[in-house]
Amino acid sequence: MWSIFYKEVNLFLSSLVGYVAIAVFLIGTGLFMWVFPDYSVISYGFSSMDSFFGMAPYVFLFLIPAITMRSFAEEIQTGTIELLVTRPLSDWQILTGKYLACIFLILLSILPTFIYYFTIWELGMPKGNLDAGAIWGSYIGLFFLGSTFAAIGIFASSITKNQIVAFILGLFFCAFSYDAFSSISRLPIFFGGADSVVESLGINYHYASISRGLVDTRDLIYFLSMIAVFLFASKTALEKRKW
Repeated sequence: MWSIFYKEVNLFLSSLVGYVAIAVFLIGTGLFMWVFPDYSVISYGFSSMDSFFGMAPYVFLFLIPAITMRSFAEEIQTGTIELLVTRPLSDWQILTGKYLACIFLILLSILPTFIYYFTIWELGMPKGNLDAGAIWGSYIGLFFLGSTFAAIGIFASSITKNQIVAFILGLFFCAFSYDAFSSISRLPIFFGGADSVVESLGINYHYASISRGLVDTRDLIYFLSMIAVFLFASKTALEKRKW
């Protein structure tokens, strides 16, 4: 598993893909955080990172499928998937190695944004006048959201040999899982508490819940369950290719 992990990380960092992905995330969120007047914390006048945590999931919607699209699609297209599955590695080891490599790149994207936190800490009047609990809760939520998107993206990559198709499928599945249930819950056919149940099926509901600063075990179980479901679906797709 670790050999797969190191191989994937080296492929990311030895090409422009990894650096472009990190740069796009930092530039995209940085513009909304500090530059665009309608979202900038400078214009807002409050010690808050709400604009960053509000925009980061939408940047991840495009960024993470772009990272994961080559995970298995490239292996399938070039035929190296047959060599990979015949090695003394289980499907779970192959899958986990590739998944952890994606998580590592997501962490590399998130870590530099801690400078936003310390900058706002220094700019606050008085210094340190910010809701640290909500911010760290939002970081935890963002990590789990990115981890879930990575599992979805890997699944999309495992069912096709075309990287562009894998990107489009990953984008669609991530967008649907993130925001669609919130919209569906507002349909008039759902009432009497059913709307809340439908809304709670979406990633956005649990991301917003953790972002309040209270890390609820129900939210963690939801994210871990979503990750497990899509990784299991990816394993099933790999097993079918052996037949």
